[in-house]
Amino acid sequence: MADEIGILGIRWEELIAQTISFAFVLFVLWKLAYKPIFNMLETRREKIAEGVANADKIKAELAQTEAARQKILADAGDLANKIIAEARAAAARVSEVETQKAVSAAEQILVKAREAAAQERAATLTALKRLVVQTSMTVTGSILTPADQTRLAEETQKQIV
Repeated sequence: MADEIGILGIRWEELIAQTISFAFVLFVLWKLAYKPIFNMLETRREKIAEGVANADKIKAELAQTEAARQKILADAGDLANKIIAEARAAAARVSEVETQKAVSAAEQILVKAREAAAQERAATLTALKRLVVQTSMTVTGSILTPADQTRLAEETQKQIV
């Protein structure tokens, strides 16, 4: 077998020397090049995984924030609708109160107007009665005797009072 390897042109001393050289180069490359590169790749892989985890976490927080924002907006809308409803109810109450005040004021004006009309009518009737008495006295004064005039004047004054 040694002859067969010799026929192929392989010499044991050179093969062992090249294997040692190759092992040495491989060791140096492993220590100085491959190991730092693999470490850097592992670090990058960890950072990427961490970034993906952070992105997922941020997405979850964003979804929670959006849900909270929607809830706040819904609550604000509900509160605004409630305030508007309360304002409308208050306006209706104020309107009702003001309407009642206006009706009451109108009724008072009507009562005062009726009282004034009644007083005016009474004053007009009194003046008319006096005018009738004076006219009657003037007309009857030429026909009646002085005693009849006195008696008629007294009776008329009793009726007026």
